[in-house]
Amino acid sequence: MKTLLAVFLASLAGGALAAPKAESAMECGIAADMAIVARSLAQEEVKPPQAGAIMARIYNVSESARGKELMKDILDAAYRSDGDSSQKFAEELFAACMKDGGNMDTVLGKRL
Repeated sequence: MKTLLAVFLASLAGGALAAPKAESAMECGIAADMAIVARSLAQEEVKPPQAGAIMARIYNVSESARGKELMKDILDAAYRSDGDSSQKFAEELFAACMKDGGNMDTVLGKRL
């Protein structure tokens, strides 16, 4: 699992100016895993800064600007998601990611 996570985070390192986009089904799966954790933290009413610190430790995104950006986008969406279960939030993210070639904007929201 750590190897898969390292590969995912390394792939996120490029293209920091573009919106995070998964480049494979495996990356969509890792993003969905992040979504489960993020939504669970939101449901437990963990304050967003603390949730970000917890997620950063779990997913070790400190060396990947793109990984940090994706994690922040997932956390932000998780805290906006009203009433959805962690599983439903993750399933919606995974489905959007797989359907739209890695684009998760329909779940995470668009950037201005």
